[in-house]
Amino acid sequence: MKIGILAYHFPPEPAFIPGSLAEELARRGHEVRVLTGFPDYPGGYVYPGWRQRWRHQTRSERLTVRRVPRYVGRSGSERGRMAGHLSFAGSVSLVGRRFFAGVDALYVHQPPATAFAAARLLRALRRVPAVVHVQDVWAGPKPAAGGGDRWAARLAGAMAATYRHADRIVVAAPSLRDVVVTEGADPGRVEVVLNWTDERIFQPAPPSPAAGQLVRRDGRCVVMYAGTIGARQGLDTAVRAAAALDHRMELVLVGSGEQERRVRGLAAELGADNVRFVERRSPLDMPELYAAADYQLVMLRDLPELRSTLPGKLPTALSCGAPVIASAGGDTAEVVESARAGLSCPPEEWETLADRFWLAATIPPAARAEMGRRGREAYLRQMSMPAGVERIECLLDEAASGRRR
Repeated sequence: MKIGILAYHFPPEPAFIPGSLAEELARRGHEVRVLTGFPDYPGGYVYPGWRQRWRHQTRSERLTVRRVPRYVGRSGSERGRMAGHLSFAGSVSLVGRRFFAGVDALYVHQPPATAFAAARLLRALRRVPAVVHVQDVWAGPKPAAGGGDRWAARLAGAMAATYRHADRIVVAAPSLRDVVVTEGADPGRVEVVLNWTDERIFQPAPPSPAAGQLVRRDGRCVVMYAGTIGARQGLDTAVRAAAALDHRMELVLVGSGEQERRVRGLAAELGADNVRFVERRSPLDMPELYAAADYQLVMLRDLPELRSTLPGKLPTALSCGAPVIASAGGDTAEVVESARAGLSCPPEEWETLADRFWLAATIPPAARAEMGRRGREAYLRQMSMPAGVERIECLLDEAASGRRR
């Protein structure tokens, strides 16, 4: 087939799902065309060596990537993000119809950032069947009484429009299916395909001496959080829980983000000497760091839209065979509990999380290893890349065949 892909983020940004899907579809013999923006995530500025311009296109044997300009908001404000969404939609409207001319099917990778561009493109390409891969729901402020936040309503409306126009809808978490159906999607066209991780990197590995020196200081149990330190994670809960167990365990936070200064300040305020911060590391280093720790921590705040979200660090930890402690609700806790791959507790309850940290420290190493083994088996059974790509490939083919009929 000739397959078009619309994605707001794409490699070299950390956008593994659309990037790996494009590469794998091309490897399977399809002609793939990707329309995306210039790389600016997560720092909020265009990567060094890149310059936004209209005619930027790279091509390999079966994969073509066209990049279009969009507004880059370094401030991270709501207004800046919305400007980025709308400017990307405008750029896609100008070039999308010609770039995707002749494709058999269109794949849309849809976090909320893609909503306006996707809605406009699906209207312009009415005869092209589309598979929309919903990663997340709108996580901005709710519209206030009397029409307070009209942008939130517009973004939610744009996402709902893509659900109604899509020939097939893929959701990245089980309960996300109910969300898109409530917004108007035909239940018969919605399918769950859990996100995968980069299996070339994230495999079980022994801890290196360097990783052990970085992560461990003594014989205490080490719980590691690796990823973005942002508003959605609520890592202040983890810091408070760890501070209550100062001599029992260590919490190691690997990464950075907009809330890093605030979280560091809280750890200093509480005198939590067992909370340590490690700067962001290369993905290539992470399997050894995972192996050097005892548990991987997955955190999500108690927000309705996050109950139908599976954060990317969950399949990554499971693929590496690392036992998990999940401070989250909804699908995240359900996956950990059903796989018997670790411990879970409700989000934003630091006393309960402290109890889970204490329990985790008492579990013998052999039992921890068994948790990791069960998590690895669950990943291979439910989330592997070959199975996910093959299912999306089949849905693209079904959409194209159904539209031709």
